[in-house]
Amino acid sequence: MAQKKLVRFAEIETFANVLQYPKDMAGNWAGYFKNTNPITLELACGKGEYALGLGRLYPGRNFIGVDVKGNRIWRGAKTALLEGLNNVAFLRTQIDRVSSYFAPGEVKEIWITFPDPQLRLSKIKKRLTHPKFLRLYKEFLQPGGIVHLKTDSPDLYKFTKEVIQLYGLELLADNDNVYSKPVADAELNIKTYYESLDIAGSNRVHYLKFTLGGELPEDKDDILKNTFRDDGTE
Repeated sequence: MAQKKLVRFAEIETFANVLQYPKDMAGNWAGYFKNTNPITLELACGKGEYALGLGRLYPGRNFIGVDVKGNRIWRGAKTALLEGLNNVAFLRTQIDRVSSYFAPGEVKEIWITFPDPQLRLSKIKKRLTHPKFLRLYKEFLQPGGIVHLKTDSPDLYKFTKEVIQLYGLELLADNDNVYSKPVADAELNIKTYYESLDIAGSNRVHYLKFTLGGELPEDKDDILKNTFRDDGTE
């Protein structure tokens, strides 16, 4: 397995659709894609199933999968190259550094699909829908830019709904059981490898869609933490 990873790490060095910790990319993605089409990010993308699926659905838009694991990125990038999906790229970096790669207003939407829910209270700030991360996203999202969360974790779903309410964000869609009936939305029908594992054991998928408005005041962060102090996750 270790040898296989080394081969993949070497191979992604040659992939034109993989940028590893690149310099001076903020404001320059139109030059990379050779168009000014809207950009959507898939954060903690793993194998990039959502970036790929959305890229197939919307050839007139650009999609970037973001993850620090080169071994996982390899699979998505390889598929994009084989299918000729020139509107799909991958950025290898840590999520907490993502704002340094995009200029204000350069990204239209963000998808967060089946991230680690970081269930322990001591890790609450590692949740990708924590205000700490939402403030980073605001630095490069367009006004009215959309954040999508798709998760099998009822805890992360509940937490994110609390964030939306506490910080006065605009909730556009809320579905606590996506597949309870046939899904007409092609975007929600895209499935990831981690979704198939049903790690949470909940046998259901939750979905939230919201926009980031206002200032997300930091003085509310302690209120948020105290809300979940007795939720049994610590």
